[in-house]
Amino acid sequence: METEILGAAQEIDFSMWALFARATLIVKLVVLMLIAASFWAWANIFQKLISYRNARSEASVFDRAFWSGDPLDELFDRIGAQPSGASEKIFAAGMMEWRRSHRQDGVLIAGAQARIDRSMDVAIAKEAEELNKGLNFLATVGSTAPFVGLFGTVWGIMNAFIEIAQQQNTNLAVVAPGIAEALMATGLGLVAAIPAVIFYNKLSADSDRIISGYEAFADEFATILSRQLDS
Repeated sequence: METEILGAAQEIDFSMWALFARATLIVKLVVLMLIAASFWAWANIFQKLISYRNARSEASVFDRAFWSGDPLDELFDRIGAQPSGASEKIFAAGMMEWRRSHRQDGVLIAGAQARIDRSMDVAIAKEAEELNKGLNFLATVGSTAPFVGLFGTVWGIMNAFIEIAQQQNTNLAVVAPGIAEALMATGLGLVAAIPAVIFYNKLSADSDRIISGYEAFADEFATILSRQLDS
């Protein structure tokens, strides 16, 4: 009898596709949701990694140009009022406000330093928002995917017990498929959540470092303009 039960269990297809095909509608929806969340999370991760690498490269190139010793007016004229790089946008915001703060006769309008600082702060805030875009999704996937998978598991196990009660049979061939289908949901939830949490922490730290670099540059630039104001 035991040999027959083991033989019947071995004949059951336990591949991922077979488990998905045998699962109930709710479990299938949970699995599809987790797979979609996982793909979206990885797409977001790769996009942010490339974006952050480009931001660091752009900041490095601009820093070399800024500290090259060339006049800041010439640098601003080269990059224009609508630059593409984040560091250039912060610099352009400060320079545009600096030029607007001079009247036609060359006299500086009062409160120029405060306006320049606010202009660069606004530019930094916009760049920070762009850098952090998509991180909330990773945090959401990391925190909710295990529970979504657990919901699928609970639902699958409930249906497995219902099937056992209907067949009035608790042998391995009856129990194993339902339990395996249910646990698949939890496994997929962890597969989606673990990379999302890891890369959320990494990308958040990278974003903070990049933004800190922008803020440090804005402070240095404001100091240079402050000397010009004082002189």
